[in-house]
Amino acid sequence: MTTIAVIHTGPVTVLPIKEQLSELIAHARVINIMDDSLLNDVRAAGHLTPEVASRIYSYMSNAQAMGADIILNACSSVGEATDSLKEFIRTPIVKIDESMAEEASAIGPRIGVVATVSTTLDPTVRLIRRKAAEFGRTVEVTERIAEGAFEALLRGDGVLHDEILKQTIVALADQVDVVVLAQVSMARLIPTLGKLRVPVLSSPRSGVEAVRRALAAL
Repeated sequence: MTTIAVIHTGPVTVLPIKEQLSELIAHARVINIMDDSLLNDVRAAGHLTPEVASRIYSYMSNAQAMGADIILNACSSVGEATDSLKEFIRTPIVKIDESMAEEASAIGPRIGVVATVSTTLDPTVRLIRRKAAEFGRTVEVTERIAEGAFEALLRGDGVLHDEILKQTIVALADQVDVVVLAQVSMARLIPTLGKLRVPVLSSPRSGVEAVRRALAAL
C-alpha cells in the first residue's frame, strides 16, 4: 500500500488535505505529523529559523523511517526549509503550494497573493517569482495582507475573519490576472466568493494532485 506522510504546522490543514487525499488517492495510507509550535515559532521570529528547519528535518526523517513513499509539506510558511532538506531525505518531498505557483505564473503576468500573516505571504511570493523565472516568465506580484483577519481568528471570531478575507480577495481580483490564496485554510472560502472575473487558486487540491503525479513517476 502506498504511504503518504503529511507534515503539518497546525490543525487547520489536516482536514482539507485529508479530503483531497481521500478523493484523489483513495487507496493510500496517510500518516499525519503535526507540530503547531513550528508555525508559532516562525511567527514569533518573523521568518523561518534554523531551529524550525531542524525540527522539520527530524519529522521528515521519521516519516522516511516509517516507510513513507512520499512526503507532503503542508505549510507555505516553512516550505523553503524543504528546498535545503531534499538532499538529505531520500524520500521524495512535495510542497503543497509549488504546483499552484507554477499554475499562477502560467495564467498571466499580474499575480495577486493574499494571506493573513506575513510569514506565509513572503515565502509564497518568493516561490511564485522563482517558479516564473524557471519558466522564463515575467510576473508582477501584488501582495495583500487581510488586515485584522488573523486577529479576529485569534479572538474566536471566524465570521469576521472570513468576511475580511473575502473582501480582500474580491478587491484584489479587480487588479490582477489571477489571485493566489497563500494559506491552505483559505480554500474553503472559494465557493463563497461569487463570480469573479479572474481565477482564484488554492493549494490543497493542486498540491495533492502534485503528490499523485509524483507517485505515478516513482
